[in-house]
Amino acid sequence: MTQASDVGEDTSEAVGSYVPPYPSRPDIQPSVLELISLARRSLLSVWTLPSFSKPWTKITILRRMLFICNSPATVQEAFVRKHAIYERKSPQMRHALEPLIGDGLFVSDGETWRRRRQIVAPIIHASRVPAFFPVMAETIAERRSAWAARGAEAPTDVLQEMAHLTAEIICRTIFGRQLGRDYAAEVVESFTDYQRHIDQIDILSLLRLPDWIPRLRGRAIKRAVKRIDTVLEEIISSYESRAGGGETSVIGGLLDARDEDGRPLSRQAIRNEAAVIFMAGHETTANTLAWAWFLLSQAPSVRDRLHAELDAVCPDRDPVFEDIARLPYTRAVIEETLRLYPPVPILAREANRDDKIAGVAVPKGSIVMVVPWLLHRNPTLWERADHFEPERFLGGARGGQSKFGYVPFAIGPRICAGLSFGLTESVLSLAMLARAFDPQLEPGTDIQPVSRLTLRPGEQLPMRLRPRGG
Repeated sequence: MTQASDVGEDTSEAVGSYVPPYPSRPDIQPSVLELISLARRSLLSVWTLPSFSKPWTKITILRRMLFICNSPATVQEAFVRKHAIYERKSPQMRHALEPLIGDGLFVSDGETWRRRRQIVAPIIHASRVPAFFPVMAETIAERRSAWAARGAEAPTDVLQEMAHLTAEIICRTIFGRQLGRDYAAEVVESFTDYQRHIDQIDILSLLRLPDWIPRLRGRAIKRAVKRIDTVLEEIISSYESRAGGGETSVIGGLLDARDEDGRPLSRQAIRNEAAVIFMAGHETTANTLAWAWFLLSQAPSVRDRLHAELDAVCPDRDPVFEDIARLPYTRAVIEETLRLYPPVPILAREANRDDKIAGVAVPKGSIVMVVPWLLHRNPTLWERADHFEPERFLGGARGGQSKFGYVPFAIGPRICAGLSFGLTESVLSLAMLARAFDPQLEPGTDIQPVSRLTLRPGEQLPMRLRPRGG
């Protein structure tokens, strides 16, 4: 367990400050096999303590060169100014997700990505969030009632609870209220199985073997994909047969959408984009909320200030959409959680031609990475970088950082299209549940971050559901 003192930071306590643990290893160069073994257990395990403060790193694994951008200048250069060179996701990411989402927006590139982005972005744009807000609030209220029915101090796996909550929200907004209720649990279980079994390291890609060489997939992965295919096909067919019922939903938007040439999306494209939106909107938000509950349980002064804001803005009712802008501290808790525990801790792209970044040669085929896990804790960018201090996100300074130093939703043209949806969902969920409950971590529980496709607090987060004022 490594704390801020190991990085050489000031560890004197400040109001609202909590120093969360994170895994690290000594600055000893492991062998390639040791490095691959570490990465297979958790992608965070490969970084040494000095990695957090280095602005630029180059390493070679097998036959593949990797470059890590860890400063606002290099992030902007690679992912914004030179987006056309680094638009393609890494082979590892593509091969890990293609069985699940096909040519969906998250892994596509070139003309396919451009056309899909033009279609999908307006469907989940910030301007559409108010229409989805009632479904979010309704679903959160149901989860809160279920918590209340368990009784005071009920032991609860909050990670699982947040997974089911966000799955219900995303299912109901993608598929409509009734279809979302019917299928949410099935889709969640299938996605969880998929992530549990997918390999984190693509050895063939590190050896620079061509993409057309098939990657071996176990029966568990094929079974999970088949279950998701079956559910999505049933949902799309059910929606078409009901003509949507006049309800706002993402599926309805995808079915009605036309590209710039007036062509509708194919059935497979609709299925793939629905899978992308579910994956991005469910898993990442669930992890963010789970981490927020963990951090709040360790920082009483932050929790007290959060409760004070909620009691002042909505003392005897749930927040309405207009209240979200009046909950800056609640949002700051979410943003600080995203800084410390970014749900996608590694963003990796493949260079499509020879280039230079910061004057360093980057050969074609190299992997260029922005690692929010490192960038967000870089002590040269963030004061008290390893402390949980939501106050740094109050006001208009974004923690005092360039926007290229804080990238929980990626940056540049490939920034997450559902950013506003996800932030609103997170703030509303935290606000509605924290009005009634103050979850406390089970004594003796050791929480350590584990990164596979996303960053999770292990496999479970055992807490007690303490009612407010109890």
